Amino acid sequence: MIGHLAQIWRHPIKGVGAEPLANVGLQPDRPLPRDRAWAVLEEGGEAAEGWRSCRNFIRGAKAATLMAVRARCDGDAIHLSHPDRPDLTITPGDDMAGPSLIAWLKPIYPTDRRAPAALVKSPASGMSDAPYASVAVLNLASLRALSQKLGQELDPRRFRGNLWLDGLAPWEEFDLVGKRLRIAEAELEVIEPITRCRATEANPETGKRDAATLAALEDGWGHTDFGIYAMVRRAGRVATGDKVTQA
Repeated sequence: MIGHLAQIWRHPIKGVGAEPLANVGLQPDRPLPRDRAWAVLEEGGEAAEGWRSCRNFIRGAKAATLMAVRARCDGDAIHLSHPDRPDLTITPGDDMAGPSLIAWLKPIYPTDRRAPAALVKSPASGMSDAPYASVAVLNLASLRALSQKLGQELDPRRFRGNLWLDGLAPWEEFDLVGKRLRIAEAELEVIEPITRCRATEANPETGKRDAATLAALEDGWGHTDFGIYAMVRRAGRVATGDKVTQA
C-alpha cells in the first residue's frame, strides 16, 4: 500500500475555479469528468480546435486574482464565486454563457494582460497544461514539506491538482514515474513530473501572491516540480479514503 486518496478536485474552466469532490468515475484516456472542460481564450489566442498551449488562455500565472475563484457544477450549470465579485451561474454552450463570464472576469483581470475574449470548449482529452488526457496526482507530504520550508501553511488549491494522496514520504511521488497506481478498481499510469508556474504563489482565499513557492522549491530541492501527471488506463470510481497501491 502506498497510501490513501485524501482529496479530489476538479476545475471545470481552465484557470477559473476549483471544486472539491467526494468521489468521481474515471475513464481510460480521459481527464476527470468536466475537468478543464472549458477554457477562456485571451485576445490574440489561437482559436483552432483541439488542445492548445496554456499561453493562449487566461490562468493564475497571469492573474493571481483568478486563484480565488471557486466553482461548483450542478448538471450542465457552473456556479462561480469570488470574494470581489457577485456570484455567477453560467451554462457553457448557451449563447450568453461566454459573454456573461467575460464580463464577470474583466473587473478582476489585470489590465496589463491580454483581456479574456471567449469561452471555448476543450477536446475530449481536456485542456490541461499537458498535451494529453492528464490527471494531476499530488502528495500531501510534499505539500507539508514545502509549507515547512516557507514557514506558512499552503492551501492545496494553489497547485490545482486532481487527486491528492496521503501516506507517502515527501517527494516519493517522483519515484512513481513510469509505474501504475491502483485506486479502487481504477488504474493510472504515471507519466512525468509537473513543472510549476507562478499560479502557485497566489493564496486561493485572497487571490494575492503571498508565497515564493517556486524559489522555495528551487532552493530546497533544486527543481520547480510539484506533483505528477498520470493517465487513466483502467476505468473505475474512486472516492476519498480509498487505498492507493502500486498496480
